[in-house]
Amino acid sequence: PIRIRQPHSSLQSVAVMSVDLGSEWMKIAIVKPGVPMEIALNKESRRKTPVAVCLKENERLFGDSALGVAVKNPKVVYRFLQSILGKTADNPQVAQYQKHFPEHQLQRDEKRGTVFFKFSEDSQYTPEELLGMILNYSRGLAQDFAEQPIKDAVITVPAYFNQAERRAVLQAAHIAGLKVLQLINDNTAVALNYGVFRRKDINSTAQNIMFYDMGSGSTTATIVMYQTVKTKESGTQPQLQIRGVGFDRTLGGFEMELRLRDHLAKLFNEQKKSKKDVRENLRAMAKLLKEAQRLKTVLSANAEHMAQIEGLMDDIDFKAKVTRSEFEALCEDLFDRVPGPVKEALAAAEMNMDEIDQVILVGGSTRVPKVQDVLLKAVGKEELSKNINADEAAAMGAVYQAAALSKAFKVKPFLVRDAAVFPIQVEFSRETEEEDGVKTVKHNKRILFQRMAPYPQRKVITFNRYMDDFVFYINYGDLSFLSEQDLKVFGSQNLTTVKLSGVGSSFKKHSEAESKGIKAHFNMDESGVLILDRVKLGNTISSLFGGGSSDPTANTLKCNLIKLILTFCFSVMVQDEEEVTPEAGKDQEQSEKQEESAQEKPETEEGKEGEPQAEEQKDIKEDKAETQVRLFILNHISGELLQDLTDRDLEKQEREKTLNSLEAFIFETQDKLYQDEYQAVVTEEEKEQITGKLSEASNWMDEEGYTAGTKELKEKLSELKKLCKAMFFRVEERKKWPDRLAALNSMLNHSSIFLKSARLIPESDQIFTEVELKTLERVINETMTWKNETVAEQDKLSPTEKPVLLSKDIEAKLSLLDREVNYLLNKAKFAKPKPKDKAKDKNTTTTENSKANSTEEAEKVIPPKSDDAEEVKPAEEPPTVEKKDEEPILELNPAENTDTGNPQSTNQFNIKIILT
Repeated sequence: PIRIRQPHSSLQSVAVMSVDLGSEWMKIAIVKPGVPMEIALNKESRRKTPVAVCLKENERLFGDSALGVAVKNPKVVYRFLQSILGKTADNPQVAQYQKHFPEHQLQRDEKRGTVFFKFSEDSQYTPEELLGMILNYSRGLAQDFAEQPIKDAVITVPAYFNQAERRAVLQAAHIAGLKVLQLINDNTAVALNYGVFRRKDINSTAQNIMFYDMGSGSTTATIVMYQTVKTKESGTQPQLQIRGVGFDRTLGGFEMELRLRDHLAKLFNEQKKSKKDVRENLRAMAKLLKEAQRLKTVLSANAEHMAQIEGLMDDIDFKAKVTRSEFEALCEDLFDRVPGPVKEALAAAEMNMDEIDQVILVGGSTRVPKVQDVLLKAVGKEELSKNINADEAAAMGAVYQAAALSKAFKVKPFLVRDAAVFPIQVEFSRETEEEDGVKTVKHNKRILFQRMAPYPQRKVITFNRYMDDFVFYINYGDLSFLSEQDLKVFGSQNLTTVKLSGVGSSFKKHSEAESKGIKAHFNMDESGVLILDRVKLGNTISSLFGGGSSDPTANTLKCNLIKLILTFCFSVMVQDEEEVTPEAGKDQEQSEKQEESAQEKPETEEGKEGEPQAEEQKDIKEDKAETQVRLFILNHISGELLQDLTDRDLEKQEREKTLNSLEAFIFETQDKLYQDEYQAVVTEEEKEQITGKLSEASNWMDEEGYTAGTKELKEKLSELKKLCKAMFFRVEERKKWPDRLAALNSMLNHSSIFLKSARLIPESDQIFTEVELKTLERVINETMTWKNETVAEQDKLSPTEKPVLLSKDIEAKLSLLDREVNYLLNKAKFAKPKPKDKAKDKNTTTTENSKANSTEEAEKVIPPKSDDAEEVKPAEEPPTVEKKDEEPILELNPAENTDTGNPQSTNQFNIKIILT
């Protein structure tokens, strides 16, 4: 379903990627030319990678390598970061994280209100920075797999992520240098993957499917409606619409593993093999957690299993039997929560289970038998469907969306209507005057986006008859569907405080103008992120300053009308003031015309009283103005930090490579000095000098080398190579002589035979010129003379002296001779026979005819092409020797070559002169 839009060379680096970012694992998928959709394997050739980063001094490890360190030194390994993204320091999930991972130092960021990990006195990292490192690593894996650079990505997030959490992921992606095409809800990505491969089953009749996704950290139930719809752009196309979402933020496999870990710790303490409490040993608890993860998987298929850990603590081994019934008893309250997301999803969709066609399992933790039993009973179906890849569906759906959003690929349309889980409203206070002259303050609320409202979507709030500066608030709406605990985890319900200044002074300056309200333009983009695009005065006032004009001066005047002050809460940031300027030119003119058409609708009573009206804007261009106000500014310092860490990683890799090269050179050279071929070419003095330097370098390695810098290691290696260069050269030359000389002798022999045979051709039939034959003769003689003289001179030298017979010179002579012979061969191969004299033809003797006929079955073989020869393609078929009236030609047959050591001697042949 995916193809490249244009097969052009400029599309060599057009691959896109997706990251299914789970709490414990991430799956990476790519699309590139020739590869529609594929899961990218990591360095261990696995299809999923742990979301973990290990920070050691001057070293970073990721994925499985980081998990390997977690057992030995859990303090330097950071995992399960998703639960604390965008959370303030007083959030219950931060406290829960600290309880699960007491080895980390979580501290409050006084400026942002969030938390950071204190790594050392000089180093500290925010969760966004650590996640940025992991995303950068995922990008590297995707690029290695795709074999080309990748920048564009679609990243999955849980459907219940609020604005603060979504912006935290965007910040992490920015730190990683990724261009996020979209943040897609993981349940939506799963639904898209399911629909894409069942396109033929989707028709105008609505199908409602529930996806129940229990992962490592959370559980989500999603009701999706599939049906075909008609569109203006592409006709009838399949569409998925998110109808309802229910979730449990902390119900997942990780909580089950933690309980198993604590159970194993209790069993170890009860065995009383140690006087210490294993729960106080962080390293031992990390080992128990790893064993608990394995145990949970095994108990899904077995009724009981033996937990075993060698050297759990103080070299004491641990061994204990755990049954599935014990495991289920430990997690009984967790299993009671399994139906919760189903009920919430049904309530949000205002549906019942009878309207759901099937329930499909997604996520690794749905493999726990008890989960399936409880869920099956809750949904009242005959069975639970497992007709989707529970681990990779989200990654594959997200990468399909990435290809659809990329300009380099064309995909079959599949419409996606996602839904906002949390409602958003605008609140403001307005002073009113009663009939008795008493002024009162009235607090107003207007819904901007309802719960389960589809997005992307644009909205405009119009504030009528406001003649002075005022303030309004953008908050979450009614969250009564959340439990008390979920509300605490949710954080602040205030999104943005908008302060408009300059309104009153503008109206005073232009008192003759009629106000048509102040418009605030909102956009919930494809990622579910709320954006306040701009705030503008009504058209009448704008016209006084050239509203809708493309004149830059006029637009500048209007831009200065209102100063917008945004206080960004989001439970994450407090931002600086931003001045908002409207879009200019044609985009602005088009936008204003659409606003005018929206205002033509009769005002409500509330609107007449000065309260805002919510108007949905349709068919507005999706291009965002460069001057739009974002509710979040990415932290560029973090990007510099990540680049610094990446440079350090590259430096570490370079140092390790140089260290290994130096170490190998020392050991290998020490060994070579005892081999006969090396002992034959070195003097005792030279051998003693090399041996001494190698021993000195070996001692230096033991004392200082393993802590030395890259530059020092390279200098040491270069010094040793320079010392041994002459010895290595003599050995290598002596190894090459036999094969090279044999090849040269063979070529001289065959070339001489060829020259003699060519000179025997009658003058009337000669196809070679005298200059060509003399040139070949000269090259043969010069080569023969050079070989004899150089070999004789070399024989006089000692093996320890610098050789005069060099392999490169032999190869040069061989190449020259081969080129000359090949030139004549190509000429002979395509030579046309000369016209035959008729008188001569009549006098042809029977003997001559018999000689010609004897060649009819002779095989004509074209000799192989030399490396240095130019291939000549005939304009017509070369002549054969089967016709009796054909002139003499050279018959070329391959010679039997006994010289197996000469790969360069290509023109080895026997030559026969055939006379008629």
